[in-house]
Amino acid sequence: MADGWIAELKRRGVVAVGGPEAGRFLNDLVTNDLDKIAPGGAGYGGLLTPQGKVLFDFLVFRDGDRFLFEIKRDLAADFARRLTFYRLRAKVEIADLSAERQVVAAWGGAASPELAGLVAPDPRLAGLGYRAIVGASGDISAPGYALGDEGSYDAWRIGLGVPEGGVDFPFGESFPHDADMDQLGGVDFGKGCYVGQEVVSRMEHRGTARRRLIQANAPGALAAGDPITAAGRPIGTVGSTADGTAIALVRLDRAKEAMDAGTALMAGSTAVTLTLPGWARFGWPAGAAAED
Repeated sequence: MADGWIAELKRRGVVAVGGPEAGRFLNDLVTNDLDKIAPGGAGYGGLLTPQGKVLFDFLVFRDGDRFLFEIKRDLAADFARRLTFYRLRAKVEIADLSAERQVVAAWGGAASPELAGLVAPDPRLAGLGYRAIVGASGDISAPGYALGDEGSYDAWRIGLGVPEGGVDFPFGESFPHDADMDQLGGVDFGKGCYVGQEVVSRMEHRGTARRRLIQANAPGALAAGDPITAAGRPIGTVGSTADGTAIALVRLDRAKEAMDAGTALMAGSTAVTLTLPGWARFGWPAGAAAED
């Protein structure tokens, strides 16, 4: 009997980076430390602007002497071009494999799904289960897993409070702390320099992050993109939703101020409550909200 679910994530693509200098080249660019990814394993990270804003987030698999980046499919070509821009004389090879690979998520099962491809625990949170990269025409059925779809995967992800780039936070506008990447293993604060590192390190050490992705709950359905307000004052935005649960990008200081004052929080015309994900190491701030 199946106790888990498995689904192809059609919105995800794959970019391969190989060559004798691939590891060093990538570690000078991305937020996570690729040297810490075991063979066949996966990590989570991002590529930032020099100002520290997230351009791409990804899961990255170590596949022999190359790395396979699982990334938003409609950004895969842009990601490959960006890496090519940084390549200069580095001995690396970059290829968009999105047409040749499919990305698979498996969740709720007791064991790793048996698939013909790369399979690894999701590096962000154990509760997310497993991620896999297999051939484009590969069979994704696996013992102990029933076939699901992207919608059922998203409901599971949203229930755990785990965000997805380009859906729950806008690329090019959000810092890694806004996107909770620091909480989900997406930033290695002990590695050397990478693009945008100074800004991210400063936010970490000064504790200046005020926006966070948290969970919003309501008696009825919530709509992605709706503003969250307190007495008409904007404090956040609804991201991905599943029934009455959503991921929301929120100014924590403003939300706490409103909640302390007993002010109703609204998403459009729907009353909502805000909660921190169970895995979050940050808390609600003390004191009144600072003005921009």
